Amino acid sequence: MKKTQQATPARLPKFRIHKATGQGYVELNRRRVYLGKADNPATLQAYHAKVAEWLASGCQAAAPASAITISEVAAEYLKHATVYFRRKDGTPTSQITIVQRVLKDWVGLYGSIAASDFGPLKLRALRETWIARGLARKTVNTYCAQVKHIFKWAAGREIVPVAAWNVLQCVEGLRAGRSAARETAPVLPVPLDHVEAVKPFVSRQVAAMIDLQILSGARSGEIVNLRPCDIDTSGDVWTAKIAEHKTAHHGRVRILHFGPRAQGILRPFMLRPEAAGLFSPREAEQERRSQCPTHRHQPVLPAKTDRTLGDCYTAASYRRAVSVGCRKAGVPMWHPHQLRHNAASTARARFGLDAAQALLGHAGAAVTELYAQIDEEKVKSIVAQIG
Repeated sequence: MKKTQQATPARLPKFRIHKATGQGYVELNRRRVYLGKADNPATLQAYHAKVAEWLASGCQAAAPASAITISEVAAEYLKHATVYFRRKDGTPTSQITIVQRVLKDWVGLYGSIAASDFGPLKLRALRETWIARGLARKTVNTYCAQVKHIFKWAAGREIVPVAAWNVLQCVEGLRAGRSAARETAPVLPVPLDHVEAVKPFVSRQVAAMIDLQILSGARSGEIVNLRPCDIDTSGDVWTAKIAEHKTAHHGRVRILHFGPRAQGILRPFMLRPEAAGLFSPREAEQERRSQCPTHRHQPVLPAKTDRTLGDCYTAASYRRAVSVGCRKAGVPMWHPHQLRHNAASTARARFGLDAAQALLGHAGAAVTELYAQIDEEKVKSIVAQIG
């Protein structure tokens, strides 16, 4: 297998002596770096420091920070991002999509200029192009924050001057109602009658995932990847420790809890191999075909589509199944992530904000308040009594 540029070389660059001048030097990427008189102890120390810096930079040749262009910074960061933003199974996270979109627009507008010349005015100009394209304010702020992060990453590796990152911090994010950027409606819980209307038009597996999200407050990605081996059934309340979740890279532990109603939903799906996915689209398709009196079979070759069914749903395929169900049921479109808001609002109304925070696995209550809607009926009852 061909080695990547980040791979540590088998042999470190040697300390060499230039006989004509007595200078010590090291050759990094075919470029000599002179370190001082070879008989000076500080020269050997400088050699070790240069080699260490070279290894830390991924064995890349150092270049003057003023000579680095935006395109070169983007290329270096993309190599880093494609490795860094991956799950344990090797699949890329959604963050890599954001990075690719930001880099495409950033390089397209300012790729040829020196990175040290990219200041607040140019960042504001880049932001205006996103606003003019109709992107939502929160998306625009996310993209601007990504540009700042790239400069922070590059400054930490001495690819760009630290000042180039510092100066961008004076560009504040857009505030609600105070910019020309499009505002998005808040994500609200799904009316339960809309949820029930969709269930007859989706598979048994998708209907089960819908109910489990409402009862447990799980994210879509946490539900679709559940396996029998993940669930501890020893107690009155079943638990599932999720290894791969949104905040796993922050060192946070995510545990789902399943009460009696959720356990009743899970039991029919537990009778399968321990490492198999609980909710299989292949199994759902087989059940659908078995219920049809006739089924139109496609020829094996050539297939009409390249669609393949996996062993378990993904968050995207789960969302698409719900969307199809909404269209067939004739109800307003909703998506599975809203069901997490349902669970949060129910927990907050019955047990308070702390309970909703624990259910969702949030580190702080401020985030939970975005999910858990205030119980208007409880407010009205309180006001009726006190005022």
